[in-house]
Amino acid sequence: MISSVVAGFDGSAHSSVAAYWAAQEADLRAVPLRLIHVQEPSALGHVFRAPDSRSRRSAQQFLAQTADELRRTFPALDISIRSVDGRPINVLSESAADSGMIVLGSRALGPVMGFALGSVSMAVMGATNCPVVSVRARAENNASYGDLVVGIDVRQHCEALLRFAFEEAEQRGCRIRFLSAWALPPLVGYGAAYDPKVHAQLEMSATATLDEVLSPWKKRYPDVRTAAQANVGHAATQLVKSSREAGLTIAGRRVRDSSLGAHIGPVAHAVLHHARTPVVVVPLT
Repeated sequence: MISSVVAGFDGSAHSSVAAYWAAQEADLRAVPLRLIHVQEPSALGHVFRAPDSRSRRSAQQFLAQTADELRRTFPALDISIRSVDGRPINVLSESAADSGMIVLGSRALGPVMGFALGSVSMAVMGATNCPVVSVRARAENNASYGDLVVGIDVRQHCEALLRFAFEEAEQRGCRIRFLSAWALPPLVGYGAAYDPKVHAQLEMSATATLDEVLSPWKKRYPDVRTAAQANVGHAATQLVKSSREAGLTIAGRRVRDSSLGAHIGPVAHAVLHHARTPVVVVPLT
């Protein structure tokens, strides 16, 4: 359950965009918004030096100014600010655990290269057990409208992903487009692989499985409009392409126990760097 929305704020342009998106989301859900600024101690040789009082005051003033601007746009929204010293990964992850959603900004690289996520964003995604949203700097589709595009792997437990998607669509009053990718069996061979009858049978089977997974959720949320497609091909490619005309892209990631790496998975990784909408990564426990 999302009890509040946390937005990581560092004073940059892309974090300001993320803060505004987070305010929209919090206002939509009627939950508080918590803006958090973390100042990491600077390294001087082998000694870590805490931020000085001047930098703290500057950060707090900028944070307060941003909160005031958001209050003017969202007068009913409960907004709190917090500026602390520490490791951003630790502070943001702990804050997200208490809230249920964290929103971070990403930097635009260009129409070909996509978007860049910093090491903090990637680490937070791998360390939290709640949805993490990456908002695009200067992207056209940052507004809270348009269909939700959701990538679903029917082979995995995806209750958390489906719950988030249906709740979000219910709040927005929009449609969900579910995409499920499937592959031809490795033993089909080149001859049978392109047989229209074989292809049609495999597609029908994949579609039936997807419909079976979605059926109980559609009954639980009867007012949410849905569309579902099961297509052969790469899941990441399909999600990125579909995000061009969507309002939000949602992908899942498997939670792994290993301490090495961010572990967000290849599909979520590709979508995060190339989708044109804000991207929500939901951990699949």
